[in-house]
Amino acid sequence: MSADITQDRISLHPHTRRVRVWAGDTLLADSTRAVELREQGYPPRQYLPESDVHMAQLFYSTTVTHCPFKGDATYYSVDEHPDVAWQYANPLANMAAIADRLAFDDSVMTVQVDAG
Repeated sequence: MSADITQDRISLHPHTRRVRVWAGDTLLADSTRAVELREQGYPPRQYLPESDVHMAQLFYSTTVTHCPFKGDATYYSVDEHPDVAWQYANPLANMAAIADRLAFDDSVMTVQVDAG
């Protein structure tokens, strides 16, 4: 994967800073292989490899959304929090670096990115 992949409104930034995600006191993810997606008008999002996410803690949702820049996203819920994680299993070609990675809603979950 190249260091940075840039479009007009979205840029991808792979990094090795430690990213951890919690639902309350429950650790949902721990990774040093994140891709930070920066999109105009939105906060940066950390996309973590599925293998670094405790998938048994998540429940598949029937929600699907479409982004004209990334493709179709499927969602996951945690306990009483619906649709707090999403994944682009087959993103558009220029977003292939986020395929099979999950991002979390940091307004509901605690997403900690260590300084680096």
